[in-house]
Amino acid sequence: MSKRTEKNLALLRPIQAPRGLTAELVERLTADITSGKLPPGSRLPTEQQMIEATGVSRTVIREAVAALRADRLVVTRQGVGAFVAENVRRPFRVEFDDQTSLRDVLNVMELRAAVEVAAAGLAAERASAPQVKKIAERCAAVQDAIDRGEAGVEQDFAFHCAISEATDNEQFKRFLEYLGRFIIPRQTVWGSSTPILGRGQLAIFQREHEQILAAITSRSVARARSAMQRHLANSRLRYQKLAGQVGKKPASPGSNHEGPR
Repeated sequence: MSKRTEKNLALLRPIQAPRGLTAELVERLTADITSGKLPPGSRLPTEQQMIEATGVSRTVIREAVAALRADRLVVTRQGVGAFVAENVRRPFRVEFDDQTSLRDVLNVMELRAAVEVAAAGLAAERASAPQVKKIAERCAAVQDAIDRGEAGVEQDFAFHCAISEATDNEQFKRFLEYLGRFIIPRQTVWGSSTPILGRGQLAIFQREHEQILAAITSRSVARARSAMQRHLANSRLRYQKLAGQVGKKPASPGSNHEGPR
């Protein structure tokens, strides 16, 4: 074993954390790579060495290395191993778990608002007739879901995605889909005591959707931005209120309990 490999191996330690083992290992290695502790061109310890150092399974090691490769932090050479890539930079990542605070959730919702307000303005300015029609159809789909007695969560997200598509800038849609997948405030896990949203509450944020649609349809950039800003600010307040009602922070994504957006 080379001295450099021994040094790199010394950075690893047993993993004992409540979050996913793969995510924990990826975070540690990412920090070591972006901080320079694992310099460009250096070889990562072998799978067996990492297993012995961290106490995790071979599957976890392979998933972690695959994630690092997807983030372009490492390159793999068949039959040789994994090496730190050149010119690495810390990837943007939003991941919530059981330790995430309500403040963290609200902070990311604030970030999302900054992006979506701009998207609404660009949609009002740039949307083609078919794109405006699609936004209207997505808005109607939310109402249909509410009329069926449903929360309309998926339809709601589809409405926002249709607006991002109408910006004529695919980065808006990609960013929104990323946030929708990883932070998912609309699909936050709540306890069984979570209050069910009444039709009155659902009607309120649907009216906000309709105001956004009307502004985009009329090609009013200022109105579209204002309507989206108001909608997301109100959503943030609703989310905060629900958290206060259940008397605890939201937990990790993945349950069937869903909050307003």
